[in-house]
Amino acid sequence: MISNQILQSTVDGLKNIIRKDITIIDREGALVATTESDANPATLSFVNNVIQSPAENQLIQGSQYFKVLDNGITEYILVVRGDDEDAFRVGKLAAFHIQALMMAYKERFDRDNFIKNLLLDNLLLVDIYSRAKKLRIENGVRRVVYLVETNVDTDMSAVEVLRGIFPDRQKDFVTAVDETSIILVKELQDRDSAGEIEQIAETIVDTLSTEAMSRIYVAIGSVVTDLKNVSSSFKEARLAQEVGKIFEVEKQIVNYERLGIGRLIYQLPLPLCRIFINEMLQGFSIEDIDEEMFTTVTKFFENDLNVSETSRELFIHRNTLVYRLDKLQKLTRLDLRKFTDAITFKITLMVNRYMQYREKQQF
Repeated sequence: MISNQILQSTVDGLKNIIRKDITIIDREGALVATTESDANPATLSFVNNVIQSPAENQLIQGSQYFKVLDNGITEYILVVRGDDEDAFRVGKLAAFHIQALMMAYKERFDRDNFIKNLLLDNLLLVDIYSRAKKLRIENGVRRVVYLVETNVDTDMSAVEVLRGIFPDRQKDFVTAVDETSIILVKELQDRDSAGEIEQIAETIVDTLSTEAMSRIYVAIGSVVTDLKNVSSSFKEARLAQEVGKIFEVEKQIVNYERLGIGRLIYQLPLPLCRIFINEMLQGFSIEDIDEEMFTTVTKFFENDLNVSETSRELFIHRNTLVYRLDKLQKLTRLDLRKFTDAITFKITLMVNRYMQYREKQQF
């Protein structure tokens, strides 16, 4: 149903055009929206009489009362002050506008509900295409799911901001799935490349980071061309989100199709991970590495094992870097200047991080 805030904004806009005060009351007699600074309490007392009357509008004590219907049931009563023909025309126009707004929101709700059920695999295959046809949702086009996560509650303002970025509601669907997550099902053009798909994610991050004043994470599923596969893209985005939290913590955008080795490690059972760690380190713990050493190793990997470039970026002498690498070799028996040992240690770090993540989830 339409929020009171939207109805208030609507009647304010209508007043600016028609220059008459408008009041909207719900079927229970509660004041929903008004442009009057001091709404007359007597107005509310006539609601039951108006609802029970078979007439769609009535003139009562100098005010025009109009029913706003939803499938033949009175949802709101719209009131315009005045008993002349001008007040009647204005009231009819305003009531028609509110009713059209209700229908538009109801259709959007039906479409959002369909997309939610589609994402959660709550629809039979035969129902997907029949309901999509009724809702005028085209099948056989390229779509991708973006899973947007914030560290604050996803109130309606965040959802509306995202809908503002992608206003074509016939093609793009935005809906909140829980307290901190929003889903965008985006229709793509045939010419849209992988780079353009990630550019959309960057737009989401930049806009919501400014509006929500919080850190935004966006996970991207794979591109699908059939409605029945939209749920697969959503599951992939979920997986990308989880894997990104473990192995790509510094990134705000994670693409399922670029998860790399992190995707493989995520599938490993914990007992196998423990066996691997013990075999590689033989009693030495990753936690024994101090922050200075860990920073050095991270920068060394970023520079493709280049000693000169790493020492330059760390503002240390080359010999100091060599000393740190030798120290790590004594602890782990792995010489990171050798490609094979570097790969082994990199995977060991990733497996250890995955184990820590999984163990925290168990408590």
